[in-house]
Amino acid sequence: MDAMRTDAATSARMARVRNRDTAAELAVRRELHRRGRRYFVQRAILPGRRRPDIVFPRAKVAVFVDGCFWHSCPQHATRPKTNAAWWAEKLARNVARDRQTDADLEAAGWRVVRVWEHEPATSAADVIEAALGNADGI
Repeated sequence: MDAMRTDAATSARMARVRNRDTAAELAVRRELHRRGRRYFVQRAILPGRRRPDIVFPRAKVAVFVDGCFWHSCPQHATRPKTNAAWWAEKLARNVARDRQTDADLEAAGWRVVRVWEHEPATSAADVIEAALGNADGI
């Protein structure tokens, strides 16, 4: 019975996890906007649910602001102790899907930029602007 309560609690907690408009995404978007860059948010490029967090269609730059836990940041990744094998497999699938998304976008002629949620917004915006070059955002 106790395990069922834990599962329900975990399920409820996971349902509250945001998949867009996270604090890190909003900070990066605000910084890009402050710099005069215009972009689309969560615009579909590939079929399916794999949508970049920030999209610059004219420049063909797709930006992902990856969460340290969900995308296994080499500096900040943590591994849950409860149901450890399931979580290890889940997080490995996330990383594999990220690599496949990168490859699919690159094959379609897009530049992919991935920044970690722990990076300062100004640093992330610098990396994004380097990928954009002199191209107009939208």
